[in-house]
Amino acid sequence: MIYFDNGATTFPKPREVTEAVRQAMTRYGANPGRSGHDLSIQTSNKVYQSREAAATLFGVDDPSEVVFTSNCTHAINTALKGLLRPGDHVILSDLEHNAVLRPIHTLSQNGIIGYDIATTYAEPRDTVESFHRLIRPDTRLIVCTHGSNVFGIRLPIEELALLCREMDLFFLVDAAQTAGVLEINAPRIGIDFLCTAGHKGLYGPSGTGLLVTALGSSLDTLTEGGTGSFSVSFEQPLEMPDRLESGTVNTVGILGLGAGIAFVQQKGAANLYRHEMRLAQEIFQQIKKLPQVILYTPDFAQGSHLPVLSFNIRGMASEEVTEALSRQGFALRGGLHCAPLAHRKMGTLEQGAVRISVGAFNTRDQALKLCDAIKKTCRRS
Repeated sequence: MIYFDNGATTFPKPREVTEAVRQAMTRYGANPGRSGHDLSIQTSNKVYQSREAAATLFGVDDPSEVVFTSNCTHAINTALKGLLRPGDHVILSDLEHNAVLRPIHTLSQNGIIGYDIATTYAEPRDTVESFHRLIRPDTRLIVCTHGSNVFGIRLPIEELALLCREMDLFFLVDAAQTAGVLEINAPRIGIDFLCTAGHKGLYGPSGTGLLVTALGSSLDTLTEGGTGSFSVSFEQPLEMPDRLESGTVNTVGILGLGAGIAFVQQKGAANLYRHEMRLAQEIFQQIKKLPQVILYTPDFAQGSHLPVLSFNIRGMASEEVTEALSRQGFALRGGLHCAPLAHRKMGTLEQGAVRISVGAFNTRDQALKLCDAIKKTCRRS
């Protein structure tokens, strides 16, 4: 099976990740931060090394600002529900994943906050102005995806961060599709809450995620419990990362994630992006020639897009296309991709879309074979 579903989870994982997971199960098996014996201390040190690696990757000086979560959704919920207060107003984009939309909508339905959805445009300044027009006196937070998980469209987070600074707003970025693919220096950009998955562009195991923030001590907690610190107190500690990491951490996943981050650092996010975009652009140009294929962006350029593109074949449901391609040995994803806002924007809410998401281990030969398979599927439609 040739795998082009890296937007869901990168596969295969680097050998270093497999080895780190093996060591977590066979060598670093103690509970980190919960005991004083040597094995617990060694395990704690390995977890801390992963925290340091994440901090370095995202330009953070203090590793305690890195919180391990179970996925990007967990990180987003931790930030949103820890920050927002009754009466607050939030602005999000029309490309958001349900990881952002659903918690914000739930808070709104419960009468806690209000929200508006900003329209995104091809021109960054138009997108920024769209957000700007929706700012109200009670607006507290702007939330946006760094890049669409369906259509690969990048948002101008640097310009939006500047808008937030000018208007004294908090800024949360969903980097599930961009961490490890694009270089992200959170403090330099001005991101208050960077949320991401560990199992996508960071090449870690499933069940891992990150919340990177210097504001963790000021957040209300999503969960409370044992932290291995300040155990005599009935109150959840203020100190980070303990405040937002209750219970035993996912040692196996975190050590694997640390190895995945090391892989990204060794390869270089910029190099990975160029490699993946070259393949995605070649696929785009090849299938663009097919009259049966519907594409949703007029171009597909480095800088404005991620190595993620979606298409449909006239006369076929998206799930039919992915099933046909699966029979030919290709793993793609069809349907709605947990992003109804993006599908509504592009007119694919009923049909869904077939997504191609390129990863570090894909090759040009695989890309060309996929194009041939799409051509064969078109002839059968």
